[in-house]
Amino acid sequence: MKSKFFFLIFSCIVIEIFAQTPNYPNAWTLENCIAYAKENNISIHSLRLSKNSTYQDLLQAKEAKYPSLSGTVSQGLFALNGSDGLHMTGAPSQSIGANSSMTLYHADYIKNNETSKNLLVQMADLSVQESENNITLNITQAYLNILMNQENIISLENVLKTTQTQLKQGDQLYKAGSLSKLNYLQIQSQVAQDQYNLTAAQNNLRTNTVNLKQILQLPSNYDFQIVKPDSIIVDNQLKTLEDVQNLAQNQRPEIKYSELNVENSNTNLKMAKASIQPTLSLSGNISTNYSNGKGNYFNQLGNNFYMPIGLSLGIPIYNNRIYKTQIEKSKIAIEQANLDLQNTKTILNQQIEQSYINLQNALSQYDSAKTQMDISQQSYDIVNAQMKIGSIDYVQLQQQRLLYIQSVQNFLQAKYTAVLNKQIYEFYADNPINLK
Repeated sequence: MKSKFFFLIFSCIVIEIFAQTPNYPNAWTLENCIAYAKENNISIHSLRLSKNSTYQDLLQAKEAKYPSLSGTVSQGLFALNGSDGLHMTGAPSQSIGANSSMTLYHADYIKNNETSKNLLVQMADLSVQESENNITLNITQAYLNILMNQENIISLENVLKTTQTQLKQGDQLYKAGSLSKLNYLQIQSQVAQDQYNLTAAQNNLRTNTVNLKQILQLPSNYDFQIVKPDSIIVDNQLKTLEDVQNLAQNQRPEIKYSELNVENSNTNLKMAKASIQPTLSLSGNISTNYSNGKGNYFNQLGNNFYMPIGLSLGIPIYNNRIYKTQIEKSKIAIEQANLDLQNTKTILNQQIEQSYINLQNALSQYDSAKTQMDISQQSYDIVNAQMKIGSIDYVQLQQQRLLYIQSVQNFLQAKYTAVLNKQIYEFYADNPINLK
């Protein structure tokens, strides 16, 4: 019996642990990273909750055009002083009623209030989309940094293997008396420097991996590893700047948000103007009551039935300029919303233009860096071959080696900068991030 009890507890704990385990992707590709962040990011979740809250305001605004209804029931008790003391007597009196009211006319205030709340729901949804766009770009940059680090490590490992081979050859030459001690020490120093460069690159990889892991808000003890794409291609085919700007102006959430903000500000002005208009309301109630000692309970309820219905007209006359101030401030809000829309469009066009320039520069640097790396690699291979037969000295080898390492790092920097800028530029045109 005890074993079954402990087995049941253990099973519950295991089920709870698995229930709390997040649904991580099988492989952390760039697309999976972006999808995971959109689904699980805390800030985006908070914006979605704000949208849900705004939607509840919309539901309430929709119900405002219908009559309200409330009911009341009251029960009275009284005390009688008898020969044996004070006694409480139950149910001596009772009243039952219901009240209802409905606004018949308020210069379309109810309709405009519903319109305003609907616009706010749409704006809240656009805020979610804008936040998703921002985190998409952050993840893309962090992901590409990791890929660049990985390629840099591979190149530095190859350089280290070459210098280690040179050290073995130098050791043999030094023991044979064909290499001076100074040159032998210089080769040892070169190996140490290459090992240092490789360690630094590995540290950068760990740092950038943690950075992406933190953007995804993964646990510290989670073993996070990305999946490297089969290939990273630098695509130099560009849409025209004008086409991308036009697409962005029609599709980007920040533009739509500002446009809805202008529309909502105009709706708020209509609501403010409605405040100085008369309000016509319909109200009514039904009630009945019962008193102890005045006849049958149900007969009393029927005989005392009362149902008044009436219209009421509210006319604002003087309110210490409260409504007038609301109207003037609403007009100011409209002007501010239009300025915000114009500013948002201007900033977006500037960002796209800067992205276009950055992409053009990156593509030019990529072509130059690739040519430089190819030449440096050929030169380094030739110098290595000459070093083996002793036709050049160590200084020349070291100079060419440094040029080669620098050219590789320049190439990788240019390559991933070009890829990143292309992704950003295409993203403005509403194209999804995709390294394939």
